Amino acid sequence: MRMLGLIGLVLALVVIGLVVKKQLSGLSAPVVSATPNGAASTPGDARAQGQQIQQQFKQQLDQAMQQRPAMPDDK
Repeated sequence: MRMLGLIGLVLALVVIGLVVKKQLSGLSAPVVSATPNGAASTPGDARAQGQQIQQQFKQQLDQAMQQRPAMPDDK
């Protein structure tokens, strides 16, 4: 009986792992470009890079919100 419980637990963990992997494969990390030759970035470059990352995050958030189905209100 304990073996059956252990097999069920392992099977549940495998299913959860596959679902998490599928969910995370849809996400992409923001692209961060390095400065050439290891030179220090100027404040203007850092600001532009920060704005670019914010824009990418906003686009990904908007895209995720569009994919999510609307939930009806239970009243």
